[in-house]
Amino acid sequence: MKNSSDSAPTVAALRQALPYLRLFQGKRFVVKCGGEIFERPNALRQLLEQVSVLFRLGIHVLLVHGGGCQTTRLSKSLGRTVTLVKGRRVTSVETLIDASMVLNGELNTRTVGVLREFGVKAVGLSGVDGGMIVANKRPPVAVGGEVVDFGEVGDIQSVNCELAEGLLSHGYLPVVSPLSASNMGQLLNINADVVAAELAIALRADKLIILSDVPGILQDSQDLASLVSYVDLAGLQELESRGEIKGGMAPKVDALKRAIEGGVPRAHVISFNDQDSLLAEVFTNEGSGTMVVKQLAVPQEQVELK
Repeated sequence: MKNSSDSAPTVAALRQALPYLRLFQGKRFVVKCGGEIFERPNALRQLLEQVSVLFRLGIHVLLVHGGGCQTTRLSKSLGRTVTLVKGRRVTSVETLIDASMVLNGELNTRTVGVLREFGVKAVGLSGVDGGMIVANKRPPVAVGGEVVDFGEVGDIQSVNCELAEGLLSHGYLPVVSPLSASNMGQLLNINADVVAAELAIALRADKLIILSDVPGILQDSQDLASLVSYVDLAGLQELESRGEIKGGMAPKVDALKRAIEGGVPRAHVISFNDQDSLLAEVFTNEGSGTMVVKQLAVPQEQVELK
């Protein structure tokens, strides 16, 4: 007979998770993953398995995905020039075609397929579907002292969540690519972090969770062990002023701030490299990455419920 002490860690974990189950059941989460995770099939499966757990526990999840590295690879294979300015893609008409094939074709379909394996009723969408994201083409902007035309790139003008609301209310999990369109039907590429933040705001989500290849926001960007587990907008500003928010983390932090300022109570950035990081961030006091709130009630306060 199995000793009851063998199951003690599992029972303790369930007890710790119970308050979170009560708190989040029926609530809405927006989860965003970038193209990097699709390069690692095992990490993708682990993430989607965790998403399926949230789904089965009664949390309404909308998943947003990017696909920059896959788009770059396809464009290069077709002999196209790939141009990035400060980490932002210049999207030509040809590159937009590549992005459509990668985002709405390969990656969106693959994600829905894996979720089906886990028994989740997922529906693949883009910002074009149902007029979910309406954008205008971005005019040329000044970047680093020069004027840059980013091409077929959009700035969000409005968000209509009627389609996503209907799917969520009927037990479906929307999987959304960031491709969108203007009111005139012009297809436009939009940063997936930006799309996730705006959808979280429009859906009145309780959480925006962004997956990254680092543990979270770091006190020292060169030291992976310097994780900041809990920070407010003022703390983010201080880290930015010190130059610690850089590279791929910069647009993620911008999205986290936008979500918080737009009314999302809590926004997170976690690593897809850490096993069960999503479940740990949602269902444990310790969490796994960084949680952002609007304002700390008391300096250095500890969080009881993430």
